[in-house]
Amino acid sequence: MKAIHKYRLEASESLSILHLRQGFRIVRFEYLVAERGLFLWVEEPLRADIPQVEVAFKVALTGKPVAMHYEYRDTALDPFGGEGYHLYQVKEKAAYQALQPAA
Repeated sequence: MKAIHKYRLEASESLSILHLRQGFRIVRFEYLVAERGLFLWVEEPLRADIPQVEVAFKVALTGKPVAMHYEYRDTALDPFGGEGYHLYQVKEKAAYQALQPAA
């Protein structure tokens, strides 16, 4: 079995790290006016024996630079604010670990 889960993301300088089941699939990225926020819907397997993977995402405003190795996934639009939010996935784990603060 599988299910679609909803995650809130922020447009900021830092990355959003999610723990998703291996074999996940991004199905939608949208700005919800009623919740005044950005949300990502991901289809994931439900089997407990499927391991989780750490996945990094970056939300960038239109015109803001992102690294060349970031992989574009989708765009969400704020219908009243006129802003575009662009979702990128950071594929190289070493690249996003270098951006995270030391524990």
